[in-house]
Amino acid sequence: MALQILECNGTFYLKGALNLTTSYPFIHHFENVLKSTKEVTVNIDQVQEIDRSGVDAFKTIYCNAEKEHKQFSVIGNGCKDLYDEFRYSPVA
Repeated sequence: MALQILECNGTFYLKGALNLTTSYPFIHHFENVLKSTKEVTVNIDQVQEIDRSGVDAFKTIYCNAEKEHKQFSVIGNGCKDLYDEFRYSPVA
């Protein structure tokens, strides 16, 4: 399953699967977005699958945002594993 990234009013909506196949393009896309904005919000309501590489992709983007002093937020009812990862482990 593919991953779609749609933007509406400054929020990026993900739809599909964030896995080994889609994680690198996901990282690349948001590295470019972070170059042109101070704040990124990602909604994961429609993410149907996220594996370890998907969680690692979010951690990579978060760390890059922190280094550039940019805000990176994840919202929505998505993968519990993603929220647990950010809650219980240092990401920097």
